Amino acid sequence: MTVLTPVADLLADPAAAVLLDVRWALGDPHGRQQHLEGHLPGAVYVDLETELAAPGSVAEGRHPLPSVQSLQAAARRWGVSNGSRVVVHDAGPGLAAARAWWLLRWGGLADVTILDGGLAAWTAAGGPVEAGEVVPAPGDVTLTGGCLPVLSIEDAAALTGGGGVLLDARAAERYSGQVEPVDPRAGHVPGAVSAPTTGNVGPDGRLLPVAVLAERFAQLGVRPGTTVGVYCGSGVTAAHEVAALAEVGIDAALWPGSWSQWSADPGRPAATGPDPR
Repeated sequence: MTVLTPVADLLADPAAAVLLDVRWALGDPHGRQQHLEGHLPGAVYVDLETELAAPGSVAEGRHPLPSVQSLQAAARRWGVSNGSRVVVHDAGPGLAAARAWWLLRWGGLADVTILDGGLAAWTAAGGPVEAGEVVPAPGDVTLTGGCLPVLSIEDAAALTGGGGVLLDARAAERYSGQVEPVDPRAGHVPGAVSAPTTGNVGPDGRLLPVAVLAERFAQLGVRPGTTVGVYCGSGVTAAHEVAALAEVGIDAALWPGSWSQWSADPGRPAATGPDPR
């Protein structure tokens, strides 16, 4: 599975792809404004909160998966057609853009990649930017859903006891329970392993080399053939960890409900501290 598009490749032929700008960060509602102020030429803004997620709930978490029908309608608005090459990006390391990468792959679109390093790498390489809104001609893509593995809350609870590895992609201080800025309780799923997704990228916002990533995941107990699931706060940055795992040839399931779903259920235990249990 090809996960990344290097900036140099896109600079060589930027018109060959549908470009999606998924600028979003927890607690920052200004992604659309940032896009309007400057974006890759032709890039269409994608609203993570409304187009890459269904409305949040106590039962399903803060960013449940959208229905296939709503994702397909959104993708058509973005100008995506059957057979399109799609390159997704955000301001930098792809932590938000990976949600679009994962959803479109899950939906059944084959040629979707993340711009390695995002807008920051693009501009550092001399890539042009333009301002204003981009409204593309509608596409005709047909999505089916179910093309990438997904974990339910019950699947996640059973994974570690069944010999699999459950990776927690949040920051280490959230995993350990030192802080919890948004969800009902602090801590982590008992048995889950701390694996902050920020550890998969270098200072330049690009994904680390495959050999380095493979060694990191091996130290966390994950190798090719390992049954692995990934969660975060609400299934957004976990998608970036799934992408990093795919880059080294490891298939991983995404748990969309993640900690926001688990912590909202008082019957689910919460572990604290730096260790899995």
